[in-house]
Amino acid sequence: MSVDVSLSTAASALPSATAPAAARSGPAVIRSAADVARLVNEGGARVSNARWIVAIALGGVFLDAYDLGALAFGLKDVSREFQLTPAGTGMVASAITFGAIVGAFLGGYFTDRIGRYRVFMADMLCFVIAAIACALAPNEYVLAGARFVMGLGVGIDLPVAMAFLAEFSKLKGRGNKAARVAMWCPTWYAAICGSYLLVLLCYSVLPASHSALLWRIILGFGAIPALAIIAVRSRYMSESPVWAANQGDLDAAARILKRSYGIDAVVAGDAERAAPKRPAAWSNYGKLLKGVYLRRTTLATVIAVASSFAYNAVAFGLPVIIASFLAQSILTTILMSLALNLLFAFTGGLLGVRLVPKVGAWKLTVTGYAFQLAALVGLALVGKPDGATQVAWALGFLALFLLGQGFGPGAHSMTFASLSYPTSLRGVGVGFNQTLMRASSTVSLFLFPVLAAALSTKVFWVIAAAPAIGLLALLAIRWEPSNYDVDAEDF
Repeated sequence: MSVDVSLSTAASALPSATAPAAARSGPAVIRSAADVARLVNEGGARVSNARWIVAIALGGVFLDAYDLGALAFGLKDVSREFQLTPAGTGMVASAITFGAIVGAFLGGYFTDRIGRYRVFMADMLCFVIAAIACALAPNEYVLAGARFVMGLGVGIDLPVAMAFLAEFSKLKGRGNKAARVAMWCPTWYAAICGSYLLVLLCYSVLPASHSALLWRIILGFGAIPALAIIAVRSRYMSESPVWAANQGDLDAAARILKRSYGIDAVVAGDAERAAPKRPAAWSNYGKLLKGVYLRRTTLATVIAVASSFAYNAVAFGLPVIIASFLAQSILTTILMSLALNLLFAFTGGLLGVRLVPKVGAWKLTVTGYAFQLAALVGLALVGKPDGATQVAWALGFLALFLLGQGFGPGAHSMTFASLSYPTSLRGVGVGFNQTLMRASSTVSLFLFPVLAAALSTKVFWVIAAAPAIGLLALLAIRWEPSNYDVDAEDF
């Protein structure tokens, strides 16, 4: 994997990495971890494997979303095949979210402790093993156990994927750190749409006598992209150069810069090969709640929890809303769910990626929450639609909600979580954020059917509290992570 970098005693006479890229006529000289971070921030990814690394990291996010949503349309078939009680159905449905809660907490620590690359490869193996086990599950206990392992992979993946996206991107301009991190959102929606398309394809080609195989095919398919990522890892993937430099291994950082960025970098003879100023430790979770990080953690957590609660209730409950509240058939439900996610959530996510370098994550998240609040109030006022006009209004409000989610809190919940912390705390920062967000998801997924059954369409008044709380938090804490060099806080 590595490319040898020869050092010489004359290295100190070469141009420093702190000089602008255009002013360097020879190799960049690394004298400290700060120099490595500056080289990345300058945008060396123009000519290298770095874009492939970003794409592969986003492939992990695709798997997260696909595996979380894959069982949505097959749960009834699972219940029928294994003759499950409501408690058994709940066990199978929630196993992945409980695994994700555990995985996020562990993944955050190990991402900072042993490095981004090793953790990423480990969670890919989780996806492969769990997907195959799900497809072949002989009973509900094996299925629930496999889904728990899959959840571990999902939970572990986001901290490491966000670290890759942030640490292989430049600081400012188009395609900056905030934009790259926000790419997780349209990738997520693409995966949801992909699962809908796969369900639709299987639904149309499988004979009625084999319809019971649908859920096994959908769950087992998740192993294929994970295997593809593992297959290309040796050619394109590498450790984060900023993480390696923060561990005091400047030689490894220089090799990664050469391999992944095409940057000719050498380590100066008088380089500062210091141990990390903030070494990975479980106690780092406590540091998220101290000093300047307390406000950032509070805001990132509120955004993540509020966004997750509302999104899971509406988006993952979308088939229920369309089928029950709008009284549509299963085929129409699949098609409408696909169209709404693709046209509004996915498009909104792309819009968020494009706008964040200039507008900033704070303004986009405020606007997105405002859209969602208006949409949920509108859905509550419409109630159960009576006639084509009210159905059109209801669908319009669902579209508005998903659009606001896409360019607002959906895209930038990860921007706040990832770019509020420097490299030394990024893993635990995202891990902590995801642990609480997954817990919120679990509560939301459990409560939505219960509240919908008890309150009917008045449930939208309850869900509207989430974007309202998110708006209040943003107005109280005006923190803008986009275009801010948070990694400099490590030096």
